[in-house]
Amino acid sequence: MGAETVGSQEKEKVKVEPNNVRKVREGLLLSKAELARRAKLSVLTIDRVEKGMACRMDTKRKIILSLGLKLSDRDKVFKG
Repeated sequence: MGAETVGSQEKEKVKVEPNNVRKVREGLLLSKAELARRAKLSVLTIDRVEKGMACRMDTKRKIILSLGLKLSDRDKVFKG
C-alpha cells in the first residue's frame, strides 16, 4: 500500500503562457489538424500551444501566418 508509482510523484512545473490561438482558430472554423497542416506543425504542438505551454518564436510565427494574420497582429494571438 505504501508503494508510490512514478506517475504519482510531483510533476515538473511547466510555464503556462495564456494565448488566444484556440479562440482565433475556432473563429475561423479551423480544426487543430487543419491549422497544423497550414503551419507545417504537428497537431500535438498546436494542442500544447493552445494549452498555454511555451513554444519557440518560429512556432508562434508559423501559427500567426497560418491564421491569415500579419506578424504585426501577434498581440491578437499571443500576449506579451
